[in-house]
Amino acid sequence: MERKFFFLIFLCIALEIFSQTPNYPATWTLENCIEYAKENNISINSLRLSKNAAQQDLLQAKDAKYPNLSGTISQGLFALNGSDGLHMTGAQSQSIGANSSMTLYHANYIKNNEASKNLLVQMADLSVQEAQNNITLTITQAYLNILMNQENIISLENVLKTTQTQLKQGDQLYKAGSLSKLNYLQIQSQVAQDQYNLTATQNNLRTNTVNLKQILQLPSGYDFQVVKPDSIIVDDQLKTLQDVQNLAQDQRPEVKYGELNVENSNTNLKMAKASIQPTLSLTGNISTNYSNENGNYFNQLGNNFYMPIGLSLGIPIYNNRIYKTQIEKSKIAIEQANLDLLNTKTVLNQQVEQSYINLQNALSQYDSAYKQMDISKQSYDIVNAQMKIGSIDYVQLQQQRLLYIQSVQNYLQAKYTAVLNKQIYEFYAGNPINLK
Repeated sequence: MERKFFFLIFLCIALEIFSQTPNYPATWTLENCIEYAKENNISINSLRLSKNAAQQDLLQAKDAKYPNLSGTISQGLFALNGSDGLHMTGAQSQSIGANSSMTLYHANYIKNNEASKNLLVQMADLSVQEAQNNITLTITQAYLNILMNQENIISLENVLKTTQTQLKQGDQLYKAGSLSKLNYLQIQSQVAQDQYNLTATQNNLRTNTVNLKQILQLPSGYDFQVVKPDSIIVDDQLKTLQDVQNLAQDQRPEVKYGELNVENSNTNLKMAKASIQPTLSLTGNISTNYSNENGNYFNQLGNNFYMPIGLSLGIPIYNNRIYKTQIEKSKIAIEQANLDLLNTKTVLNQQVEQSYINLQNALSQYDSAYKQMDISKQSYDIVNAQMKIGSIDYVQLQQQRLLYIQSVQNYLQAKYTAVLNKQIYEFYAGNPINLK
């Protein structure tokens, strides 16, 4: 019995721990990384909580147009002042009451307050979207860095295999006396250099993998590995700059946020102006009381029942310029909101233009780098073939090998820079990140 009891406790604890474990995707594609971050990022979830708080403020503002109601009940003893001082009679007393009030007119303050709170909820949601956009671009760049490292490793492994083959051939020639010791040492130096280049790139891969893992805020002990897409294609089809700028102005959350901020500032001005207007309220209360020496309990409650109802009119006359200052500051806030919106639109157009220029530059560099790598590869293959028959020395081979390795580095850098800039440019146009 005790074993079953402890087993049930252990099972409950295990289920609790399991329920708190994040639901990781089966494979870490770029799309899965982005979706996971949108749902689990701490900063984004904090903004979601701010949105929830704004929704509670909205619910409170909606209920402000309804009457409030509060009740009171008290129990006590009578005290009488006699010739020899104050005496407690021991007679119990009880009073019961309720009161309510409702604003009938306040220059649409309640309506405008509800509209303002509704705008703040929308603005909070746009803040979440903006944060999601920012982390999307950050993840995309980190993910592409990993893919570039992986492709670079494959290239350097091929180069290392070639130099290792050359070392085996050189070893045979050196033992046969057909190769000088200097050239033999040069081949060994090439192999060591290629091993170093490969190790450095593998280290970069680990660093970039940890970087993306930390962006995703995954546990340190989690074995994180990205999934490489089937192919990475450099698309040179470009939308016009003006089209993308127009799409960005219409769709980006930071612009919509600025527009709602202007609208909310105007609503706040209406609320400030309402503060200097009269307020008409309907008020009422009911009350009754009982004393245990004055008859039947229920008869006393009925006889002592009291229910006044009336109207209350509040008229602001002078308040040390408090309301006037609020109105003037609300006008300033409108001007500031318009300036903020103009600045947001200007900065966004500049960002789109810079992205357009970066993409054009990256595409032109990609074309040049591809041609350079193709020519260097052909030259390196020819030099390798000539080396085998002894028509050139190892100095020429080393020179061509370095040119080929550098051309591959340039090509990969240009390729992934072009892919990244194309994704950013399309993202400004409202298209999701997609490497397929």
